[in-house]
Amino acid sequence: MPRLHTIGFAEGAVRDLEELRAWYADRGVPDVGERLVREIVARVEQLAHVPESGRMVPEFAVAWLRELILPPFRIVYRVDDERVRVVRVWRSERLMREP
Repeated sequence: MPRLHTIGFAEGAVRDLEELRAWYADRGVPDVGERLVREIVARVEQLAHVPESGRMVPEFAVAWLRELILPPFRIVYRVDDERVRVVRVWRSERLMREP
């Protein structure tokens, strides 16, 4: 039986989801924000079974930093031996850069 990875969210990713939800609420469509957050979380939960399913982040091209595209968002995550940690949830057109 394949090993399951644990899932975690960095503070930045949690903040991204809260800001996404607030952005849609400010525009009078809170249900859209709630739905998108649910879809993102459901997609992330699948990574427990298949952590390598996302592609490598093109800006860095390292195997341990990957992303899922869920238009219009990129879900950027780090893969370790037994853990997946979501780093950021950004609009798809946004490029990552080194800190």
